[in-house]
Amino acid sequence: MKENKGKRNNWFKNMGDALHMELREHRSSFIVYFTLRLLVIAMMILQLMNRNYENVFLCVLTLVLLVAPSFIQITFKVELPTLLEIIILVFIFSAEILGEISEFYLMFPFWDTVLHTLNGFLMAAIGFSMVDLLNRSENVKFNLSPLFLAIVAFCFSMTIGVLWEFFEFGMDQIAGYDMQKDTVVHMIRSVTLDPKGRNVPYVISGITETAVNGAELGLGGYLDIGLIDTMQDLIVNFIGAFIFSIIGFLYVKNRGKGSIVRRLVPTRKREDRDFLRIVAERTLSGTAKKQENKLPDEEKEERPQDGGNHVEENGGRVSDAD
Repeated sequence: MKENKGKRNNWFKNMGDALHMELREHRSSFIVYFTLRLLVIAMMILQLMNRNYENVFLCVLTLVLLVAPSFIQITFKVELPTLLEIIILVFIFSAEILGEISEFYLMFPFWDTVLHTLNGFLMAAIGFSMVDLLNRSENVKFNLSPLFLAIVAFCFSMTIGVLWEFFEFGMDQIAGYDMQKDTVVHMIRSVTLDPKGRNVPYVISGITETAVNGAELGLGGYLDIGLIDTMQDLIVNFIGAFIFSIIGFLYVKNRGKGSIVRRLVPTRKREDRDFLRIVAERTLSGTAKKQENKLPDEEKEERPQDGGNHVEENGGRVSDAD
């Protein structure tokens, strides 16, 4: 039991050290991360003072999400290009802090559209890179043409977009939120309103007011609850995914000649950048030294010292007699 607990503690310590090294690897992305982290902490303190605990939770969630890119790089041994990492960090901050807490979704009608377009682009980049890494792996027999790579990236992005809309719908229906924002329209078509009861759309146009239980809502039109917002989100997600899929197709077709795409496509980590392995080796080395220091002097004298066999850089062995 104690041994398992010790292993868990070592893993968390190693992960913390590796995250620290990963965050500081690229100066520009670290500056962005550090700045956004300070802004989130300031917002969290402000929300605590206002006793708005739901927004405090969003701030905590944002702090966790800001570390996610570095955690993914360490865990899956991939290298996110600096530009892609910065875009992801800014996207998280824009969606959670600016969009939800600062209510940019209400202040700027285009805010949600921009973020969903960017989300489609980013998810296509991630899906593309996942398959591209498998394509170039020596251990996995996986070989897709550039066209199929682009199709997989596109489908991956659209799947994520659909799952997000499922999440929004579920939160609205179960938790009573309004994540699927309403839209005011001035015309509706409905077969339900057809006076003859046939499958013919009955059109009501020029709607300027809606009344519920005899009380006017003051909307200036009819209220569509969520459908238009959902479809707009999926359409702009489609546009973002489609754009990156074309760029990714051209990138693979020319195998890395596109400088812009190279800054957006993750690659496999080099051995000297595998920070979790580096930290683990340091920890093992430090543990071995501590155990050696605890040995009695007699046992230390019996252990071979630096005067034993030496290995030269050219691979030959030189004995003490030499």
